[in-house]
Amino acid sequence: MIDLHTHTIFSDGELIPSELIRRAIVQGYEAIGLTDHVDYTNVEHVLKSVQKAKYIEKSYDIKVLPGVEITHVPPEEIAPLAKMAKELGAEIVVVHGESPVEPVAPGTNAAATKCPDVDILAHPGFITEEEARDAVKNNVFLEITARSGHNRTNGHVARIGKLVGATMVVDTDAHSPYDLITDEIALKVVMGAGLEEKEARQVLENSRKLIK
Repeated sequence: MIDLHTHTIFSDGELIPSELIRRAIVQGYEAIGLTDHVDYTNVEHVLKSVQKAKYIEKSYDIKVLPGVEITHVPPEEIAPLAKMAKELGAEIVVVHGESPVEPVAPGTNAAATKCPDVDILAHPGFITEEEARDAVKNNVFLEITARSGHNRTNGHVARIGKLVGATMVVDTDAHSPYDLITDEIALKVVMGAGLEEKEARQVLENSRKLIK
């Protein structure tokens, strides 16, 4: 399993990075992104903290990618904050998309899909075809999520993503150890979004494109 969207105690997750990573290893993970919620008030602190988790790679066979999830930031601030995060060393930049279960500002999906410093638009809700085409142009991946609530629109995301040829990935948006999943469950999540098994297996492989 490659999961590029998870949370630790540096935002609203339950575990410190080493605990979360160890739980992921037991689930068969080969790579994990630590992408805690950030805005301008905490981006430096979060990245400085989670970057230290790279030490675990010396002891365990897992790739650790320090990153961020830009969350509830005004749309016009997404691009400069994503650029700042990359300059601060973020290996993965996620943007909290316009999920049907959170009041993310309208225009967030549009801003994120136009930004080449964004790697993944998380649970993008009712993303439009135009926004998805912008994601293709700017190499922004669209997320099919295992997260309860956010996953209500997985079918729409998969349909639009397939229509425009967007690159899709599957992530957990884990906040607790019980949110972590295996490859088998990830495959079921993607197929449950309406993709055929061959297409779903490719979605699981797409995450490798973001591992440096």
